[in-house]
Amino acid sequence: MINYEQLQQKIKKLEGPIFVFGASGFIGANIIHDIFSVRTDCYAITHDANSAWRLKLLDVPSPNIVHCDITSATSVRTIFDRYNPKTVFNLAAYGAYSKQSNTQLIYETNVNGTVNILDSCANVKAYIHAGSSSEYGTNSAAPSEQDTLEPNSHYAASKVSAAYIIQFYARHKNIPALNLRLYSIYGYWEEPDRLIPVMIEKARAGTYPSLVEKEISRDFVFVTDAVEAFVDAALNISPDTKGGSYNICTGTKTTLGQLVDVVRSEFKITAEPQWGNMQNRNWDLKDWYGNPERTANDIGWKAKTPLTDGLRKTADWHEKIDYSGTIMPAFSNPKLNAKITSIIACYKDAQAIPVMYERLVKMHNEAKIRYEIIFVNDCSPDNSEEVIAAIAAQDNNVIGITHSRNFGSQSAFLSGMEVATGDAVVLMDGDLQDPPELIPQFYKKWIEGYDVVYGKRVKREMSFFMNLVYKGFYRLFSKLSYIKIPVDAGDFSLIDKKVVRELNNLPEKEVFLRGLRAWVGFKQIGVDYVRPERMFGKSTNNWRRNIGWARKAIFSFSFVPLEMLSYLGFILTGFSFLAMIAQVIAKLYYPATPHGTTTIIVLVLFFGGVQLLAISVLGEYLSKVFEESKGRPKFIRRSVIYRGKHLHSAQEIENFKKDLK
Repeated sequence: MINYEQLQQKIKKLEGPIFVFGASGFIGANIIHDIFSVRTDCYAITHDANSAWRLKLLDVPSPNIVHCDITSATSVRTIFDRYNPKTVFNLAAYGAYSKQSNTQLIYETNVNGTVNILDSCANVKAYIHAGSSSEYGTNSAAPSEQDTLEPNSHYAASKVSAAYIIQFYARHKNIPALNLRLYSIYGYWEEPDRLIPVMIEKARAGTYPSLVEKEISRDFVFVTDAVEAFVDAALNISPDTKGGSYNICTGTKTTLGQLVDVVRSEFKITAEPQWGNMQNRNWDLKDWYGNPERTANDIGWKAKTPLTDGLRKTADWHEKIDYSGTIMPAFSNPKLNAKITSIIACYKDAQAIPVMYERLVKMHNEAKIRYEIIFVNDCSPDNSEEVIAAIAAQDNNVIGITHSRNFGSQSAFLSGMEVATGDAVVLMDGDLQDPPELIPQFYKKWIEGYDVVYGKRVKREMSFFMNLVYKGFYRLFSKLSYIKIPVDAGDFSLIDKKVVRELNNLPEKEVFLRGLRAWVGFKQIGVDYVRPERMFGKSTNNWRRNIGWARKAIFSFSFVPLEMLSYLGFILTGFSFLAMIAQVIAKLYYPATPHGTTTIIVLVLFFGGVQLLAISVLGEYLSKVFEESKGRPKFIRRSVIYRGKHLHSAQEIENFKKDLK
C-alpha cells in the first residue's frame, strides 16, 4: 500500500515553483490535489479542457490557476518568464479519447505543444512528461522500453514523436526530462464514463455495466501510484536516465473477466455479468499490459496498490463525495463545462483593450469557466489592431477581426457572433463600461436555464439630467414598441448559442440588437448593475448619435408614429368638416362676418407642417425599406487574426470561418 506521509515528504523535496500542465484533467487534478496538501507554490496550467469541473470541485485558489495555450510559443514563454518554474509536469494532451478526433489538434497539442514547453525549460530542474502506453501500438503485450514502437493511431504516433523530442532536448540541449508511458490509470476524479467509475457505480447498485469480451486485458494502476511516479521521476533524474521513457504499470495482466471477479467479490454482487463483443476504440487491442522492470531500477518506482485495494479506495471516495450527486452532474451538464465567447466591439479603445483582456481572463480563471475572446476592431483610427494582434499572439483563445470601415457596434457584434464557437456569447463594448466581473452572475442565471441574461442599468455614472434622459427614453421606447422590450437594458448580455443562431439567421440589414434580442423570445432575465464611466478617453456618443439610436429603435420596433399620423388625419379631417359647417352657418346667419387672412395663414402653416411631418415619418420607414432592398452585407472583414496568424485574403478569411465550424 502507498504511504501518503512518504509521498508528502517527497513532494516537499520538489524544487518549486511547480507547473502542472493539463491540471484540469484526471491525473493532473490528482497531482494538483496532492501537491496542495503540503505546499502552495504550484500552478494549475489550463487551456480549453472539458474537465474544468474538477478545478471547480477541488476549489483550487484562483491565483494558482494560470491560463496557457501550449500550441502558442508566446503564451508558453509568457508564463515561464512570469513564474520561473523549476519543476514541470506536462499532462496536457489531446486524442486519448475517441471523442477527440481532430487530427490537426492532436499533433499541434502533443507535438508542437511539447516543443513549445521544452523550449522554455532552460532553467528547469525536472521536466516530466505524461506519455502513453499507446506508443507501443500493436506491440502491446508486456513490451519493455527498448522494444519496437508500432503506433496504430494518430494519437499514438504523436506521443511517439513527443518521446523522441524529449530525448533530443535531454541529450542535445541538456534539459532534465523524462517520458512516462502511462497504462490504465484509474481512481479519484476519473471521467464518469470510463470503465472503472462505471463499474463501481453499477457495483454499488448490485449490478454490472455493459461488458465486452472477458479476455480483453489491461494493466490497471491506481492514480495515487501514478502521482508518486511523477514525483519520483522528478526527484531521480540523472545524467544516465534523462531523455528516457519509462513504463508506469504494475506488470500484471488483468483481464476484464478477472476485474469482474474482483468487483463481484468486493461488492458482494449476486447478479451474473452479460458479455458482448469488443466495441472499444478502433485502435484498441486485446492484450495491453506493461513491463515495469526498468522503471523500478532507474527511478525507484513501482506500483504499491493492489487492484482490490484501489477499487475499494475509489468506491469509498465515490460514496464520500456523493458521486452521483456531485461528479455526474458536473461532468454531464454541458453548461458546467461550457465555453463562453466574449465579443468586444472596439472603436477608439486601444488603451482599454489590454485591461479588458486581463480582467476577462482573471474573471474566467476565478470562475473556472472556459473562454474565447473575439475583439472586433471596427476600423478604429487608433492602434487597436496592433494591440489586439499582440494579445492574440500569446493566447490562441483570442481572435481579432478588423472591418474594412466603421460599420457600427451592432455590425461588430454580428461579425463576432457569426464566428463564435462558445456555448454562449457575451456582448460587450470595448470601453470597459460593461464590467467583465458581472459575467459570473450572467453565467449563474444561464446555468439555471435562462437563454438570455441582460445587464440592467439601474444607474449610470453620469449627471442626474443624463440619467433622467436615458431612463425616460427607455420607458418611452418600451411603451411605443409592439413587443415587450426590457427597460434600461443595453447590448451587454449573455446569449445562448441557440439564440445566437436565430439572430444570425435574421435577414435584416438595419440591426438594433437589443430589440431583436427581445423579439426572438426565449427565456430572458435581467441582472442589475451600475454602469461606470468610460475608463479611457471620451465617449464616441453625442446628442446627434443618441438621437440616431432613438430613431433606429423606434422605427425598427414601433408602428406608433404611423398610427399617430392616421389618428391625426382623422381628427383634422373632422375639425375641417366642422369648420366648414361653421363657416356656412356664419354666412347664412351672420353675413357681416369679416374675412380673416390670419386664420388662413395659420391653417395653411398648420396643415403644411402636418403634411411635412407625415412625409418625414413615412420617409423614415421608406428609408428602412430602401436600405433592406439593397441587400448589402452588414459588415466586411478586412483581416482576421486567428491562432496567431494574420489572414488578409478573402479565401483565407473564408477558410477561417469553415475551420471554426
